[in-house]
Amino acid sequence: MNLWDKGSNASKMVIEFTSGKDRDLDLQLAGYDVLGSIAHVKMLRKIGLLTDEELASLERELKNIYASIERNEFQIDKGIEDIHSQIELLLTNALGDAGKKVHTARSRNDQVLLDIKLFSRDKIKDIVSQARTLFETLINLSNQHKDILIPGYTHMQIAMPSSFGLWFGAYAESLAEDMILLQAAYKIANQNPLGSAAGFGSSFPVDRRMTTELLGFDSMHVNVVNAQMNRGKLEKTIAFAIGSLGATLSRMSMDICTWSGQNFGFITLPDEFTTGSSIMPHKKNPDLFELVRASGNKLQALPFEIAMINANLPSGYHRDFQLIKESFLPAFKMLQDMLSITEYIIGKMKINPAIIDNTLYQDIFSVEEVNKLVIEGSSFRNAYREVAAKMANGTYHPTKKVVHTHEGSIGNLCNDLITRKMNQVLDGFEFKKVEDAFRNLLYK
Repeated sequence: MNLWDKGSNASKMVIEFTSGKDRDLDLQLAGYDVLGSIAHVKMLRKIGLLTDEELASLERELKNIYASIERNEFQIDKGIEDIHSQIELLLTNALGDAGKKVHTARSRNDQVLLDIKLFSRDKIKDIVSQARTLFETLINLSNQHKDILIPGYTHMQIAMPSSFGLWFGAYAESLAEDMILLQAAYKIANQNPLGSAAGFGSSFPVDRRMTTELLGFDSMHVNVVNAQMNRGKLEKTIAFAIGSLGATLSRMSMDICTWSGQNFGFITLPDEFTTGSSIMPHKKNPDLFELVRASGNKLQALPFEIAMINANLPSGYHRDFQLIKESFLPAFKMLQDMLSITEYIIGKMKINPAIIDNTLYQDIFSVEEVNKLVIEGSSFRNAYREVAAKMANGTYHPTKKVVHTHEGSIGNLCNDLITRKMNQVLDGFEFKKVEDAFRNLLYK
């Protein structure tokens, strides 16, 4: 069954090629397609295109379909092109002509865009929840290990004293900044495209404000052409935001992979979180974090992949957009898995509290020695040269004491300010509005 079928025999090869992976991918959108349809038929009743009896029967059957999706019993039958066709077929089989009315004043163009927006909003909510949990773990670890010094590096060379408190806190604040990007992407997603139809509106007097409210959107895409131009732009915007999260996790994973090696020994991963070698009995490989690192890099490439599919497309709908789903929809699961495994393991790493005692790192205190001379009255340049001379002639003996008091430094992490920054961003998502809207559609 194809919603575009006009009675002629379409080539099987054409149907299979143009369907692509839609049948499999659309199962992820099934529940959202039902929710969008419930809002749509409510609106159709308001404008007089359905009777009360037709609305009641359509709502009942749509809720039955949603329940089957929740039970993992729903499937797209063989020969059915996509999720939209399957749901319309089920409604028609159950209700006859009333089921055939569900597509009135709607196109697959605004229907699939709506599904992707509802899907994206829901997945962003899940990601925000997981990111919040990881953030809290990092802040707790930062406070717990704030006094344990480690060498900081620039140019892959030992540079100045850092601390585990600074390191954990840095990635916590990076997550807070990622949430700012994710919130911007959420706001792009949180606009209702329903009613734009094929991208040029409808001669039916559809009530777009009504479906906007029913589906919990902040606003609608006002211009119907712009609504359809959001396809591709929406996915690219969200991909950029989740790619930023991927970059944070990838970079942290690189640190962990490096620091857990024998040449560094900053941290030790528990045996159960490492893998071995088929020929080297001593190996404890950080495979989990290597995969997080690679997955994060893959997510960073996603917005560029989407941008190339969108490149030079004119306004309006194009089948090119279908290919975006193949990379876009699975990206959320990839990021959720990354967040889950990282949060699970990172608090179980063993921290080496005596790293800084290694004489290998004594040179990193040179800046502290310079600064002490400056405080005692020397100019910075003279103090710099004096310490450099001591290091050259072997008379440099640092005290290995660090006194940093300004905001965000070793001695004054200001994790309360970082937590406040995160909470301010999280408060701006307003997920409850969407939760209430979905609850009303399904249970009222």
